[in-house]
Amino acid sequence: MDVIRLLPDQVANQIAAGEVIQRPASCLKELVENSLDAGATHIRVFVRDAGRTLLQVTDNGSGMSETDVRMAFERHATSKIREAADLFALHTMGFRGEALPSISAVAHVEVMTRRQEDEMGTLLELAGGNVIRQEPCQCPVGTNIKVKDLFYNVPVRRKFLKTDQTELRNLQVAFHHIVLVYPQVQFTFIHNDEVLEDLPATTEKQRIENVFGKSSSKAYTSQLVEIAADTDIVSIRGFVGKPEAAGRNAQQYFFVNGRYMRHPYFHKAVMNAYAGMLPGELMPSYFVYFDILPEAIDVNIHPTKTEIKFRDEQAVFQILAAAVREALGKFNLSPSLDFDRSGEVEMPITNGTTSVSLPKVSFDPNYNPFKASASQRTTHAVSSWEKLYSPIPAEQPEATPLFATDWSDAPVWQYGQYILIPTEEGLCFVHQHRAHVCILYHQLLQQIEQMRGVSQQLLFQEVLALPNEDMTLLESVVDDLRAVGFDLVQFDRNSYSLAGTPAVLNGADGISVLHDILSELHSSGTDVREQWRHRIAMVLAERAAIPSGKRLTDDEMRDLMQKLTALNLYKHTPDGKTVLWLLNDKELQSKFL
Repeated sequence: MDVIRLLPDQVANQIAAGEVIQRPASCLKELVENSLDAGATHIRVFVRDAGRTLLQVTDNGSGMSETDVRMAFERHATSKIREAADLFALHTMGFRGEALPSISAVAHVEVMTRRQEDEMGTLLELAGGNVIRQEPCQCPVGTNIKVKDLFYNVPVRRKFLKTDQTELRNLQVAFHHIVLVYPQVQFTFIHNDEVLEDLPATTEKQRIENVFGKSSSKAYTSQLVEIAADTDIVSIRGFVGKPEAAGRNAQQYFFVNGRYMRHPYFHKAVMNAYAGMLPGELMPSYFVYFDILPEAIDVNIHPTKTEIKFRDEQAVFQILAAAVREALGKFNLSPSLDFDRSGEVEMPITNGTTSVSLPKVSFDPNYNPFKASASQRTTHAVSSWEKLYSPIPAEQPEATPLFATDWSDAPVWQYGQYILIPTEEGLCFVHQHRAHVCILYHQLLQQIEQMRGVSQQLLFQEVLALPNEDMTLLESVVDDLRAVGFDLVQFDRNSYSLAGTPAVLNGADGISVLHDILSELHSSGTDVREQWRHRIAMVLAERAAIPSGKRLTDDEMRDLMQKLTALNLYKHTPDGKTVLWLLNDKELQSKFL
């Protein structure tokens, strides 16, 4: 008996739709790109319930004829290419002929469209890929397409959609990928009858300002410098952030021939240009636009068309890195440091040169933690030490306590950022900052869960202004932020008033901490509230913990160790960093053989 069968068109379309249309944001991307290919100068996006109920795109483009609108929903029917060779000479956003049939396979779709030369337009309705009706109608020139009840016939896929806040944020991200590369087009984004974005036709720089300028009291683009490179291989233009404006929530975008793309290799080129300029884990913002011959790239890698191959990838890498370095150097953004023999640093500034003495570190040259005899060390050591070398599963508590519970008389010393504790088996090094992170993390997590955060009121209220996608994320976690001590009240659509911060921050910049929290939640990609709470507690603990190297009294060190060892898990921070390390007697003796 034969077992291989040809799948029905409806099933095949639903399978294909799963690759092209993964969520409402995928649908928005495909519809808006079609409007751009139709030459629209004003595109309006209407969304209800984050795209679950309705996603509507209206444009003033060229429109379609009665025959074309019907053909547009046939798989692999397209006006963009005629033969395989056309794939390497693309000047349009779409070309595969998959988007509209994929959307219609998993939703109710209604299209109204008219060309300039037609007196009447055409109305077409589809459901699950099947045509319900087609008839003449009155409508303006252009196309108005409504996608209703997305995934209504694929309940498993609908079930896997995230919360409305997350899906709305994804919609806004997809929207920004398009509006940033088409500044000459006017865009409007409306969600649940509220205008979230109204972007007039303008320049690239002003479009960047219109999208991201809401998050700063000064012009966002004042933190950017222009880059430009014109070669036979590729032309590059755009803007990169000044090093001093780097942050954890950087805006990073690549566009090629009017299309957003992801490219880790080119990201590395940009980062190489910033080598030595960025502190810690901060990242620069960049908006880089590539113009290249269509035959020099391949966009037909994946249906989403965000993965793009370059024929001369290594050459483009070098050109991009050189362009960024030139821009940073041109604006004197990479000062050099000259060290003289006296131990001073000559640091060039804009109005002259000044000498800055290196900080002095105080220490006792006569202090030796190993000077005590072995018998004394055994007498005063904290007992019940177990070796730290065996791995401990993160989800299980310590098998036995590492230290005794009474720290009142325990000998402790400080060496730089470490607390030193003699034990029966050797010398234990405790990273004081990470130890405090562990303690604060568990305290903060408990405050969030019990809604008992302690707030320290600010003398003057501050305003937290955010782009739309960050504002959507903040609204999702604002209750948890209030629970941990942030006194937040919504000021307007794009800002909150901050009247108080968690007492644990002890006066630290609350606005900066909130930006760090949102950046961490963005990068996590999670939609699980429990994980959100863990990440909020972790960011706060990192910002509020004792700085590495801060001088502590003996009582402060003992109190820190008392609280640390009261936890079930304290050998590692919640994100897996080592807190304790043991230098045992055997290892120490081996150094003196």
